[in-house]
Amino acid sequence: MNTLKFLIIHCTATVEGLNVSAKQIVDYHTKPVSQGGRGWSRPGYSELCLLDGTMVNLRPYNEDNLVSPDELTNGAVGYNYVSRHICYVGGLDTNGKPKDTRTAEQKEALADYVKTFHSLHPAAVILGHRDLPGVSKACPSFDVKRWLKEIGIQQ
Repeated sequence: MNTLKFLIIHCTATVEGLNVSAKQIVDYHTKPVSQGGRGWSRPGYSELCLLDGTMVNLRPYNEDNLVSPDELTNGAVGYNYVSRHICYVGGLDTNGKPKDTRTAEQKEALADYVKTFHSLHPAAVILGHRDLPGVSKACPSFDVKRWLKEIGIQQ
């Protein structure tokens, strides 16, 4: 087991307004490549925030400060053993370009989740997937550092 050091925020990289289910995400991550999946042994995220703000747990975890093997998700290579990964549905405009597509409900749900996480794990760093070294993605399609200040979290 490793100490929880990061909360990494992701987007599904799906177009604005497209309702994606938790089952679709889990299937995409865990189905064999030959069946259109990624072939992973587990999903990439612990939680998925749907368009209506509903948070769906994809991989059970407890609230201690450790990442146990049964809590692992595959959100970011090199960080999975020390991170929890959450994701919101969206992140692309209708032309497939990165865009902050979070609905008002998603913004509220993510803020509540992140504030609770921060109160339980104040030493953990909260950042967007794109903020990791060597990552060349736009994910989660918004500036997490600026947003954290907006919701009252100083790191």
